[in-house]
Amino acid sequence: MPLEIIDCPIPGLQVLKPELFGDERGYFYESYSAKKYAAAGVSDLFIQDNQSYSKKGVLRGLHLQAPPFAQAKLVRVSLGSVYDVAVDLRPDSPSFGQYYGLILSEANHLQFYIPHGFAHGYLVLSETAVFQYKCDQYYHPSAERGLRFDDPDLGISWPLTGMAFEVSAKDIKLPSLKDYKKQNGIV
Repeated sequence: MPLEIIDCPIPGLQVLKPELFGDERGYFYESYSAKKYAAAGVSDLFIQDNQSYSKKGVLRGLHLQAPPFAQAKLVRVSLGSVYDVAVDLRPDSPSFGQYYGLILSEANHLQFYIPHGFAHGYLVLSETAVFQYKCDQYYHPSAERGLRFDDPDLGISWPLTGMAFEVSAKDIKLPSLKDYKKQNGIV
């Protein structure tokens, strides 16, 4: 079993589980192989790797970049655990405005492929977490867009209910889905 592909209810999103080789010393796995991932349908040319370290209750997102600088991402967690979310913002998609979320952790080794047109964010569930992601486009500040993580129209069921999340001042100012649609001329 070289690379297990888990289908998501929103077309385009993929959960990937690499093959793990373990023994009493620990484990090894190939976290990325262009050839294997292309065979699984992930053929983007990733040109930038990013890593973030956060503590429990930190919520980052929901972020995306507008065309022509839209980013596809391949994300994973190498320390701790997060609840990871992608929201479909492809204007012609039948699942526009819908989200899919899952737990990514150092224990489950899952990776989440998020194609162009999705907003992305995550909430740290463990005491600390190291989050890694590959992007197929460089960051362009002028193309930065996003959505409010707590927009009731999205209805995201974030874990850790009752806990006050730590959200950046910039992310608190992101628009609702309704405002995003108005700002981007989406009917």
